[in-house]
Amino acid sequence: MADFNMNRRQFVGGALAASALAALAGCTNNGGGTGSGSASAAAPTVGDNYMNYYLSEPAYIDPYNAQENQGTSVVRACFDGLVTWDWSVNEPVPVCATELPTVSEDGLTYTFKLREGMKFHNGDPVDAESFKRGWQRLADSTMASPSEIGYHLAPVAGYAEMAAGKAEEISGLTVVDDLTFQVTLTDPMADFVAVCCHPGLVPVPQAAIDDPASFLEKPIGNGPFMMAEPWQHNQYILLEKFADYYGEAPKIDGVYMSIQADPDTAFRALEAGDIDFAMIPAGKIQETVDAYGLSDDGFTVTPGKQTLTGTELSTYYLVVNLEDEALSDVNVRRAISLAIDRQAIVDTLYEGYREPANSIMPLSIDDNEQNVWEYCAYEPERAKQILTDAGYAEGDISVELNYNGDGGHEELMSAVQANLEAIGITVTQDTTEWATYLDNLSDGNYKLARLGWTADYPTMDNFLYPNFFSTADNNYGGYNNPDVDAALLAARQIQDEEERKNAYRAICHQIGEDMPVIPIVFYAHNYVGTERLASFNYDAQTIPHFETAELA
Repeated sequence: MADFNMNRRQFVGGALAASALAALAGCTNNGGGTGSGSASAAAPTVGDNYMNYYLSEPAYIDPYNAQENQGTSVVRACFDGLVTWDWSVNEPVPVCATELPTVSEDGLTYTFKLREGMKFHNGDPVDAESFKRGWQRLADSTMASPSEIGYHLAPVAGYAEMAAGKAEEISGLTVVDDLTFQVTLTDPMADFVAVCCHPGLVPVPQAAIDDPASFLEKPIGNGPFMMAEPWQHNQYILLEKFADYYGEAPKIDGVYMSIQADPDTAFRALEAGDIDFAMIPAGKIQETVDAYGLSDDGFTVTPGKQTLTGTELSTYYLVVNLEDEALSDVNVRRAISLAIDRQAIVDTLYEGYREPANSIMPLSIDDNEQNVWEYCAYEPERAKQILTDAGYAEGDISVELNYNGDGGHEELMSAVQANLEAIGITVTQDTTEWATYLDNLSDGNYKLARLGWTADYPTMDNFLYPNFFSTADNNYGGYNNPDVDAALLAARQIQDEEERKNAYRAICHQIGEDMPVIPIVFYAHNYVGTERLASFNYDAQTIPHFETAELA
């Protein structure tokens, strides 16, 4: 998922740390995120039992395009899928399903049994047909803005045909009866139940098909919270507790999401008591820890222990436009990476509360030396020599650093600029707002573009396939290595977990030799809550758990 601070595609606007880290999980272009909304909608009056939450302007809040962590925070609150990832046991657990699926002997067919009595926010029943309907929207090429996260369904039989416009439905999705949903894959995939945890793979009512434009602005979900009114772009999103929710009722009455273009403004609002949860500006992490106390687990705010610094399943990196003449040369990419002083960035901007990235693979996903990329070291003299040996003189190479200007990335990009200029590369910077930035990525309108990737589900495959498989939607740079493609498809079918991990480690190493992206840092939380929060969990996947939040 793309990270806005960082997009998981699911990607990324998310919440970054140079001042804000936000976008990691998939990412995308126009659609819901481009609407202007009301020019000056008055902020609604909410009760004392509402949480006030900082949000950057999302790209989408409709689950079919839940590609970055800002929009995904809304989707997670308003929709429930078949399963979700439970961090207390570190594995998928059933939500709308009564139990984990049964799997056929050949490993191709997954059968989910649904709970009885579940309803959408408009009163429609949640049934197997609604899951098929929701999943197929990710493959529907006739959507006004086709999904950027359909790759999650690539293992499903018939997905490719529908996505290409050659079929009107995904043949591998079967409604056996009202409460039985069956999924058939083209090949076995050991991690498929983890894939089903993705927030885009949720049910939708018929209204999503009948009036998709309205659904973009006010999605109708089945989760513990519902949209109280349509999205007020660049201003706020208001959620209220869903009275007929089938599960345990939330302890709070709703969430007022205050959309702020500048994370520093949100932090000042938190200091004034107007927002309950916000990102910490660059250079203020230790100061905030001293003032508000440090969370016991790094992910949960409680009174007096309000600063979150837990490790995220996220990597901050630069996407390389491989169509650019200079950047298409692997020697240039390797030299750029070797020129970047990642430890200085961590120490200066994050006060030591992050880790320099030695690979695309976060340590929290797989801490194995096989994943380490040789060219993520800081060796500026070696970088100069590589360029000299490749025939480049000082000033021959010019690059542009592209990033979203609403995520607090300026200081980090300026540090990278200084590093690259020190080895004789000419550097300029270009910024746009988040939704336009995602459009530019999709259109190839960039040179070195900042992104973050937060795990959609905590598997090695989720960092490698979406970003580096030749036809994957999130492969913005156009990386195409047939050996990597073949190895990824083979690794997905390995049932033994350690054998599968070893296969992915070898793939990660090969990608590191090619350097289609340039990792910078592994994310860690840099958030703080007010003492109003008796308990609020913001997990390693950057998911806010409003459903369990309590106010003091």
